Amino acid sequence: KMPALHIEDLPEKEKLKMEVEQLRKEVKLQRQQVSKCSEEIKNYIEERSGEDPLVKGIPEDKNPLYKKKAAALFH
Repeated sequence: KMPALHIEDLPEKEKLKMEVEQLRKEVKLQRQQVSKCSEEIKNYIEERSGEDPLVKGIPEDKNPLYKKKAAALFH
């Protein structure tokens, strides 16, 4: 088993090398405008909200956590 790497324990030169390597990776990423992405995400969520159990709920007969006996105590 390899020991855990703690960046704060590395020499400054190694930290800077890692940072440059990370920046080289990030500069290659394709970027999109937040306004366009957020509109797409909003549309995606709205189109599927009717199927979302957090929005419409889960029927008691299909809810594995619903216990009929326990529920009967509260009615």
